Amino acid sequence: MKLKEIKEFVAELRGLSQEELAQKESELKKELFDLRFQAAAGQLDQTARLNEVKKQIARVKTVQAENK
Repeated sequence: MKLKEIKEFVAELRGLSQEELAQKESELKKELFDLRFQAAAGQLDQTARLNEVKKQIARVKTVQAENK
């Protein structure tokens, strides 16, 4: 992700409620699980997507902590 995309993603996250943030986190965790499964099976084409999803999960958790 580019810096502009990251800023837009975080701005979007800050506009969400705690329940919506929790839902977004669970969606990203499911995607991460699927990506790891594909990587283990040798079917993952975009290996950089693994790190990107991990960072998005961290951003969601950061925004959740800010709201508390």
